[in-house]
Amino acid sequence: MERIGGVEDLEVFKRGHQLTLTIYKVSRKFPDEERFSLTSQIRRAAASIGANLMEGSHRLSRREFRQFVGVAKGSAGELKYHLLLAKDLGYMPQNQYHVLRSEAEQISKMLNGLVRALTVTKH
Repeated sequence: MERIGGVEDLEVFKRGHQLTLTIYKVSRKFPDEERFSLTSQIRRAAASIGANLMEGSHRLSRREFRQFVGVAKGSAGELKYHLLLAKDLGYMPQNQYHVLRSEAEQISKMLNGLVRALTVTKH
């Protein structure tokens, strides 16, 4: 199989990584009592997007990579919920929520495109 490398060069990876850095910065302002719950969960969900892309790209087949992209997409969905929860709990302002939610949605759409690109169709 051809090497599926250079995942760091993919726009979806770059944006996922940048979103993770932003989530870490934003979640520093969450209440201390959330350190081991929402703060940890929102960070894990964000980091899982890039981590699954990286791990999947190091697997042995396109099919395996595609499966990890699906997991990354699930993490993007989880992140969207955690963002909503953080907003509704008053941990982030509405405008910040909308910016982060929109970016998570765009990344999710990009992951859909990557899944399509990795789907092998037989003729």
